[in-house]
Amino acid sequence: MADTSELLGSVLIANRGEIALRVIRTCQRLGIRSVAVYSDADRTSPFAQAADDALRIGPAPAAESYLNIEAIIEQAKRARVEAVHPGYGFLSERADFAHAVIEAGLRWIGPPPEAIEALGDKVSARRLARESGVPVADGIEDDLDDAALAAQIERIGLPVMVKAAAGGGGRGMRLIGSMADAPDGLEAAVSSARREAAAAFGEGRLLVERALPNGRHVEVQVMFDQFGHGIQLGERDCSVQRRRQKVIEESPSPAVDDALRARLGEAALQVCQAAGYVGAGTVEFLLLPDGSYVFLEVNTRLQVEHPVTEMVTGLDLVELQLRVASGEPLGLTQEDVQLDGHAIELRIYAEDPSRGYLPSTGRLERFQPFDERARHDVGTAAGELVTAHYDAMLAKTIVHAATRERAVSAASAALDSWAVEGVTTNLAQLSDILHSEDFAASRIDIGWLDRNEVPQRPPPSDELMAALAIAANAEMEAGAWRSSGELSRTYVVCGRRHSVQLKRQHDGVTVTVDGRPWQGTVAARDRWRADVASWGVVVRWDDQAWALTRAKRHRQGRGRARAASGNAVRAPMPGTMIEVLVAVGDEVEAGQTLAVLEAMKMEHLLTAPNAGVVTAVHVAGGDAVEEDALLLELGAVG
Repeated sequence: MADTSELLGSVLIANRGEIALRVIRTCQRLGIRSVAVYSDADRTSPFAQAADDALRIGPAPAAESYLNIEAIIEQAKRARVEAVHPGYGFLSERADFAHAVIEAGLRWIGPPPEAIEALGDKVSARRLARESGVPVADGIEDDLDDAALAAQIERIGLPVMVKAAAGGGGRGMRLIGSMADAPDGLEAAVSSARREAAAAFGEGRLLVERALPNGRHVEVQVMFDQFGHGIQLGERDCSVQRRRQKVIEESPSPAVDDALRARLGEAALQVCQAAGYVGAGTVEFLLLPDGSYVFLEVNTRLQVEHPVTEMVTGLDLVELQLRVASGEPLGLTQEDVQLDGHAIELRIYAEDPSRGYLPSTGRLERFQPFDERARHDVGTAAGELVTAHYDAMLAKTIVHAATRERAVSAASAALDSWAVEGVTTNLAQLSDILHSEDFAASRIDIGWLDRNEVPQRPPPSDELMAALAIAANAEMEAGAWRSSGELSRTYVVCGRRHSVQLKRQHDGVTVTVDGRPWQGTVAARDRWRADVASWGVVVRWDDQAWALTRAKRHRQGRGRARAASGNAVRAPMPGTMIEVLVAVGDEVEAGQTLAVLEAMKMEHLLTAPNAGVVTAVHVAGGDAVEEDALLLELGAVG
């Protein structure tokens, strides 16, 4: 590649959290001055501390600070940077932001605004794909009001996918497979999708496409320089999704062979070439069981899941972005791109899968991965507050191995190494997915996680039982046992509690884990080491580590407030009331939607716990509410 002296000298990152840290890391390696911007709530966040300079853009703890184009441009000028990197989310796919950066005399690290306008809009992207000879699903592209669009959906029939025309990331997206998915009617479902789209992207235009629920989500990473040369860097399989948002990604796709990879790559390049693309982008497809595919959309930015592509290609995609923005040619041909091994990325969310993926908020008392063999892209740290203002993703753990089977094993071990306390996470669900037969056999499509109750992970392995035993024994040796020579401890591994009992005998120590006797020994100090902290335990076995977070009794009931219980409807998390659909005196049925709450960029329907009559309404649309706030009350009919 070209000498680093030709590179940009300074870059402002118009983002926060994990992606801001990711860009800062590459800037530092290349000797580029990095400038972060932050809201007051993020003043002490890791990304603001890691940058060479950090400038305030607003007092708001909510996302609005990172959507303030005027404030960001003003700070970019003040910092005298040469370029702006938008990261992903927020303003990354806003053509008006790209225009503003360029008009301010700065370089935009991304595609030209005209390409963003052509591809960032799902409707125009569909038309461009169709004109390029790439197949698209049947759909409704006309900009209609809610009633007219609902009528068109009724005319073409279900199932359909309703999508925000602008932006991505699963926002403003509704799968309507049957009328059971729209209990309040098609018009209400369309209206909800439109509100969420407007809140996330500033406009509420919608696209409707024929739903193909048995397909796999396969996307192709492309990179173009400013001279019209483009290459594709292989595909990623992102089929493990909940509520249309990705949970696990891998590269290469187990469902794609070399011939199909070449066809998908060529289709992706054709669509982007037609739009005059520059920089990094992702073209998404739905791969059908018969081997055919249809175009979904183009993400005109770096993707959250870009690390798996980096792992299998050995390329730093952020570095390529910076070099392209500096005016350098790619310096790579398609033949130079070789896929090596298999990579898996796991998204760690602050949410409770057992409660409909309800976001979890609170202060992170502990937040640390201990598996140093995996890559952990994190955007927060212990002591920080997880709020409802931002996306629920806390971190990404990425592994790479020679084969998919080995990558799955490495991913499982990496999950076990996480210690998280203070919020509920999806760690246990991620582990269960990796251990499921369907994932192992790659029998996955985009609806799999929503359709299936993921089988619970089997009892702890011999290795994990040994780790639990050694941790408890370390505490016993430190003086924690009772005078009777007994010790009972509960540890949390990968979000799941394990009960351990130790009892001293004249010939050693007996150990029971989750009610199962363990026959090993806890005295093998040549292979085991236990580090006991004040309320957490880390156990290491050779080069493997298990982060055993000891469950604190007084925290076990936290986060269990239900959205509806008895005759009261309460807020399941902090957020903003979008709409209250009932009034005092209304009779309601069990399961009927009573109100809509927005939190962490998603709408949550609050339903009636039982049939009754509304006796009190304590909130209105637009009100900010705290967790467990009383919203509505019901009484018996008559």
